[in-house]
Amino acid sequence: MIKRVLQEMLRDKRTLAMMFIGPLLILTLMYFLFQSNNDQTADLAVRNVDSTLVNAVDNDNIKIHHVSSNDSAKKLIRTHDYAGVMTQKDDKLQLTLQNSNQIKSSILKKSLQAAQVKLKTHASMTALRDQKQAIQKLQQELTMVSKQAGISPGTQASMPKQQKNPARNYSVKTHYIYGDKDTNFFDTFLPIMMGFVVFFFVFLISGIALLRERTTGTLKRLLATPIKRGEIITGYLSGYGIFALVQTLLIVLYSTYVFKIQILGSIWYVLLINVLMAFVALTMGLFISTFAASEFQMMQFIPIVVIPQVFFSGIIPVDQMANWLQGIGHIMPLYYGANAMSDVVAKGVGFIQIWPNLLALLLLAGLFLILNLGAMRRYREV
Repeated sequence: MIKRVLQEMLRDKRTLAMMFIGPLLILTLMYFLFQSNNDQTADLAVRNVDSTLVNAVDNDNIKIHHVSSNDSAKKLIRTHDYAGVMTQKDDKLQLTLQNSNQIKSSILKKSLQAAQVKLKTHASMTALRDQKQAIQKLQQELTMVSKQAGISPGTQASMPKQQKNPARNYSVKTHYIYGDKDTNFFDTFLPIMMGFVVFFFVFLISGIALLRERTTGTLKRLLATPIKRGEIITGYLSGYGIFALVQTLLIVLYSTYVFKIQILGSIWYVLLINVLMAFVALTMGLFISTFAASEFQMMQFIPIVVIPQVFFSGIIPVDQMANWLQGIGHIMPLYYGANAMSDVVAKGVGFIQIWPNLLALLLLAGLFLILNLGAMRRYREV
């Protein structure tokens, strides 16, 4: 049995390549991805905020934008995609967070807390320094007085004085556009994972289903008839597409009503994006299956074709990757689907903002559809 298994594996050069080279490619890709992932930068808009506080908040992870517009914080965030907007009235600060990225929200909140501690520490140090100088002056005066018969009346004026400009105690009120203070990373990545689950299972089911049609001889018998290649592809896409549509609806509705995901935009846009991703996965799965000779080989394409797309879906910020990695990301269907999903769910954008991503998904689906028509020609013998 051991000898037979070894012989079969050694004959299957593709399986050996996938088994040994595939994991190395994934690890190499992860290395470059995480090497390129620098610390994130959060954009903070400030309006009527003390300059000393703004300077204390400013650091390498925050980009300050001074705004004078009277637009609401919510409108400023949606227009300019700020991570947060901070305004001030007397000693009261109002921090409005987009909260679609918990890392950026955490950067802003921690930086504001650190800034307040920094100002108070600086004020305390200044007060101690002033008191130290006053005490030294008092000691000098006492030394001079001790040489005289009595205490000079001017000694009282030289006693340490209280700080003239004590640190202001700011009270902070935080508002959230998406979610609340209890929103976690799962809530943020759920829109991305919804798209990935839809893509993964439709890709797998469609690819294995067509592969089974080939291995059982059904496809060969179909191609022996006068039926056109386009009709065969259309039939497969329509048949599997119905199940993909039902699966997509179940995943979206389940995530919405069971996980209580907050959708700032229209749920119809969420459904549309997932349906388009399912269609791309369907055409892609049918095309990839033409390169597999068995279900086992089809499964081996998952680490090469599907898993890398997760890295470019927004879990790791694509705009902070190396340029060549960004180029790879822009050919991944899940990149466009996840961007559109996050924009609709967490930012509440409309069709005008997401149509470039939708167009990209349609173009990718059209590309794989053309490739499927070409691949079907190789199986026709008559």
